[in-house]
Amino acid sequence: MTAFSNKVLAILNRKSVKYAVPFLILVVGGSFGLKEFAKLRYQFSQISPVRKEAEKLGIQMKNPSDITLEKEYEKLKQLDIDNWEQIRGPRPWEENFSQNEK
Repeated sequence: MTAFSNKVLAILNRKSVKYAVPFLILVVGGSFGLKEFAKLRYQFSQISPVRKEAEKLGIQMKNPSDITLEKEYEKLKQLDIDNWEQIRGPRPWEENFSQNEK
């Protein structure tokens, strides 16, 4: 029996067993843990608390199916982006700045 326990102790004292097995347990166990966190993330991402809170405050939000990429593109095509004027914004140290002054 002592020969067997000596062999087991010799195996357990090897560097490959001493460092590799805990590392592998950490990697494999971590992947299972991350899977559970990801599942929670996607499970609760379907619930939109913003819409409910906005309705309580009386804010009417558009239905997400009403807003499409094509409709927004059509709005952007109607904008005149070639004719514009650069207006310098006020700096924090400039108190009495108006956009009409030049």
